[in-house]
Amino acid sequence: MAPSKGDASVSCSQPENGFLNSLSLLSSEKAVQELLQQSPLQSTDDHLIEFSDAMRTVAKALRRAAEGKASAQAEAAEWKRKYELERARNLHLEHKEQSHRENNGDDERTENLGSPSNEQSEQCCGSNGICSHEVLRDGDRDSASRVVPNKFARKASFKLSWWCKGDQSDQHKHDIVSFERGNITTAERSSKQISLKWESQPQTVIILTKPNSTSVRILCAEMIRWLREQKKLDIYVEPRVRAELLTESSYYNFVHTWKDETEIMLLHTKVDLVVTLGGDGTVLWAASMFKGSVPPVVPFSLGSLGFMTPFHSERYREYLDSILKGPISITLRHRLQCHVIREAAKNEYETEGPILVLNEVTIDRGISSYLTNLECYCDNSFVTCVQGDGLILSTTSGSTAYSLAAGGSMVHPQVPGILFTPICPHSLSFRPLILPEHVTLRVQVPFNSRSHAWASFDGKDRKRLAAGDALVCSMAPWPVPTACQVDSTSDFLNSIHDGLHWNLRKTQSFDGPRDT
Repeated sequence: MAPSKGDASVSCSQPENGFLNSLSLLSSEKAVQELLQQSPLQSTDDHLIEFSDAMRTVAKALRRAAEGKASAQAEAAEWKRKYELERARNLHLEHKEQSHRENNGDDERTENLGSPSNEQSEQCCGSNGICSHEVLRDGDRDSASRVVPNKFARKASFKLSWWCKGDQSDQHKHDIVSFERGNITTAERSSKQISLKWESQPQTVIILTKPNSTSVRILCAEMIRWLREQKKLDIYVEPRVRAELLTESSYYNFVHTWKDETEIMLLHTKVDLVVTLGGDGTVLWAASMFKGSVPPVVPFSLGSLGFMTPFHSERYREYLDSILKGPISITLRHRLQCHVIREAAKNEYETEGPILVLNEVTIDRGISSYLTNLECYCDNSFVTCVQGDGLILSTTSGSTAYSLAAGGSMVHPQVPGILFTPICPHSLSFRPLILPEHVTLRVQVPFNSRSHAWASFDGKDRKRLAAGDALVCSMAPWPVPTACQVDSTSDFLNSIHDGLHWNLRKTQSFDGPRDT
């Protein structure tokens, strides 16, 4: 993957937005284009016509070779993702079996709440939706609220089912498409809303707060006291918040926290519920703490603008009491999984990442005054060459964020898709796209780009992309489940009405001219 030695000032501005020269990974193809432009062909000169045809054939061959390379990289990234999922699943099953054996001598209550056998789990999931039966290792906590792994604690289990208003059954029709007597028809879904029902009582809650806010700090202290005294829950907070609480009173010595990244990686094995006090940025921060599965999130609105925070803090007792009892409606917010592949990588498995994003990954020109030059591929197909300020790859939850400001559409958060939105493209025909969730997108900085590009993930962790570097994105297997105040559709519509005043205008007067 050595860079070309051609002139770096040659851009990808061929007809149809660079399609003829978008894969100019080698200087040979660029030289062909320059030679064809500098040597006008005479219709009477057979030799020049022959030579030009041969050069065009060479250019096409080089382009096909580059497309094959892009296809191989995308396929390798997909196989790596599948391998990681299979490995995680096997480790999870092994852990469940070990926990089941170690708890074999527990009392009847422990057996009822414990991890079921694989056969029982498959039967339950096959009939009632998605189930969670986990016995997870916890530990004693010392005076510094760190975990000491010398005893077992049980994480609350729950069941996800498909629910719809007026329907008491939590069954789900798995047959989406049916074929009968030569006719293809789509089966009617029995539900449009996902419901979470606790199968054992939640025991541990983590509260994440927006920093530098007096009102949030006061509410956090009040909520912790209520959850401890009324609900008898174990509570985790950030180290910063615990220090603030202990400064106010030694009463909060029971609050737990963590010390390093290793303990953060184990939070999902102990926490049953996540409560956020802030805006959408606090929800993004909460999601970034969990590199794999995420516990249900209850977002309270204490920020400037919230599309993911439907709960009002004034009624937190009522909301939390209802959520802890269950069942509750949830929205599964999909995340993107991103890998950076450097040009110097020896193979496609030498990547940086994975990086999980809930809103969007942005590739822009940074402080450079030149246009970005980005080659984009979807699975094995070339999409386009982006020439402008940059590109946004967004989830549907992020469709009301940066993508919306760049001209993208607003999409319901439970629609499984990836938004492909250009930032100020230098083209009159470059419209945004919405791609299916199963595709793998690859964005590469070509060797003839005039400048580097910069990638940011949910607005942070910026990485420089030099010539030859690529960013590979696909849908992550771990969504962020957020609790709904009503249901996902009502919460989404309320958020765009209240937050954006969507389609707000005066109603037309009724006493004007009418059709006769």
